[in-house]
Amino acid sequence: MLIRSIEKFLRAHDIAATKFGRLAVQDPRFVFDLRNGREPRADTEARIRAFMAGYQAALETAHAA
Repeated sequence: MLIRSIEKFLRAHDIAATKFGRLAVQDPRFVFDLRNGREPRADTEARIRAFMAGYQAALETAHAA
């Protein structure tokens, strides 16, 4: 489930829900809407998952340098 993945990501990276929404999909209410039952389209979910994977990869690259 997407919201569970996002919640884990938010905790792991200490990111506010509004900041995540702005960075990932230019919608600061995105996470709040998901928490209230919003179902994202398949392409939006793919974009979110790609954002989270890319964010993690960028952090690992930055720490390795």
